[in-house]
Amino acid sequence: MKTPCEKAKFWIAGDLGGLELLRATYVTHSFSRHTHERFAIAVIEAGAEAFWYRGATQVAPPGSIALVNPGEPHTGHAAGEEGWSYRVFYPEAGLLSRAARLAGARREVPFFPEPVIQDPLVAALLGGAHEVLERSSSALERESRLLWALSQLISRHAERRPEPQPARRERAAVRRAREYLRDRYRENVSLEELSGAVNLSPFHLLRVFREEVGLPPHAYLIGVRIRRARELLAAGCPVGRAAAETGFADQSHLSHQFKRKFGYTPGQYARNSKNLQD
Repeated sequence: MKTPCEKAKFWIAGDLGGLELLRATYVTHSFSRHTHERFAIAVIEAGAEAFWYRGATQVAPPGSIALVNPGEPHTGHAAGEEGWSYRVFYPEAGLLSRAARLAGARREVPFFPEPVIQDPLVAALLGGAHEVLERSSSALERESRLLWALSQLISRHAERRPEPQPARRERAAVRRAREYLRDRYRENVSLEELSGAVNLSPFHLLRVFREEVGLPPHAYLIGVRIRRARELLAAGCPVGRAAAETGFADQSHLSHQFKRKFGYTPGQYARNSKNLQD
């Protein structure tokens, strides 16, 4: 069996307050005992990581979340010969406080008592958010998915779990938010811009929009863009131009989202639409 190569990609999301991110595969690499000023939240994608933390050796298997609170000494190394692959967030305390507010808490910084968490739902949310932050995507999707994933981690696994208050009905505000996204689907609308347009806090808007629409705002925006792209394709517009006209990052981004929704590519749809017109 071929041993996987070690590789690491580190980057900083400047649009999210300098959030630090890492995607890596390690086999023989070993982290000496050290601390972080930030949280370290890792989703283990393959293999297993072992690390010393708070007086004991922990093992994080595939699909789990390894979590270290700020200022806590810890190490890190492979738990087996195959090494491990993971995606890591290094958020500052302020970002976790924002996510805690979305979860229903006040401004307190959460503390996580368990260093290894087995929760497939939250692991999938965190992993999906991390993937979005690695590729080109809208400001609305990046912030919404990150805050939602972190809020679910806090609400399910923080030491003092917040008790969300029932959200007020905000049908008029949600209706305005939907209209705002339909009118500006070509633009890179941010969560702050959208919440300001309807006079709600970003956290409250995320909650009530999901409850009223059944989708987060960024998913609703993608749906609007896909519908408009489909209209352009049916009218004979080239796929690349349709992507540019509807706010997608590029043609591949449109193709990915289009196929997820319909099961076939925009090129296939365009060709068949042309055949019907002929």
